[in-house]
Amino acid sequence: MSALDTRPTGASNGGSRSAAEVRLEDLRRIYGSTTALDGLTLTIEAGELIALLGPSGCGKTTALRLIAGLEDADGGRVVVGSRDVTNLPASRRDAGMVFQAYSLFPHMTAQENVAFGLRMRKVGLGERRQRAGEMLELVGLSTQADRYAHQLSGGQQQRVALARALAIRPSILLLDEPLSALDARVRSQLRDEIRRVQREVGITTLFVTHDQEEALAIADRVGVMRAGRLEQLGPPTDIYARPATPFVAEFVGLTNRLSGTVKDGSVDVRGIRLPLIAADTPDGPAVALVRPEAVSLAVATEGSNGPLSGTVIAVSFLGAVTRLTVDLGDTTVLVQIPTAEAAAHPGGTRVRVALRQDPVLITREDGLGRP
Repeated sequence: MSALDTRPTGASNGGSRSAAEVRLEDLRRIYGSTTALDGLTLTIEAGELIALLGPSGCGKTTALRLIAGLEDADGGRVVVGSRDVTNLPASRRDAGMVFQAYSLFPHMTAQENVAFGLRMRKVGLGERRQRAGEMLELVGLSTQADRYAHQLSGGQQQRVALARALAIRPSILLLDEPLSALDARVRSQLRDEIRRVQREVGITTLFVTHDQEEALAIADRVGVMRAGRLEQLGPPTDIYARPATPFVAEFVGLTNRLSGTVKDGSVDVRGIRLPLIAADTPDGPAVALVRPEAVSLAVATEGSNGPLSGTVIAVSFLGAVTRLTVDLGDTTVLVQIPTAEAAAHPGGTRVRVALRQDPVLITREDGLGRP
């Protein structure tokens, strides 16, 4: 296992039967004239959490629904452990699911909701109560066991839904936009809770989201999807710092597009030579994709001019960091710096821009098909 490989080894406790490898092999799904999945091949290792990230319509939720058995594939296979489950009904897939909607039964308490799947499986009353209690304790809601859904906050209801999914001891956990209905603070807290629980239980997990921050924060590996295909699959650090395609660079985080010229394995951008992610890129005109945090500012000296001199035209306070827009005359550039440093560059200030020597991706396209 490489130094950058963050995939877990499949440790588990009593919360799940055992972590299972999940393989999607050339998976296809077509709706009329629309191809939702175009030969998706992906392996989720035992105990790993993979986040599928992408814009609406990219196929990420379709992939989850095919694993769950909620839809039928038009081609390819779904294999869980050693079982080909492609043609099995959802009830025989051994998957726990959590959706954006909490879908709790309003006439049941939290404990009864968690135990519902066990009751459907004819598990005895004593064992149902014991396991439901264990799962509620796992998600930090043991003191709320006798409350009904309307007596719980949105975050608490989603924790109950997570406990219910885990109570049946599934071999795979499927999470479809589970946090998007919550406010930002609760979403961040519950995201961390889901990761803690997933690691503690050791269950193989697929997490579907359109939120890049969510995907990068929670996953062992992130798969960025576009038009039914994987654009890139890798650790979050690679997805952000070493995007494989211009689409990934633009979809995951903000990116400046700066004209330049590639020569001898680097790109000249406004007089500054930057290393390339792909050193074998052919020479010629190109557009370099530069992250805002790789740009820094200094106050321009009197009379200074040049391709890296400009004027601050917008300042956006974002808490610990501030994002500034600098007009360089023929283009604008986004700069993201610590808020403590931003006070020296209010709107209207003349500044000099510097570019950090981070490897960059280039494109020779006029447009990237932004989502």
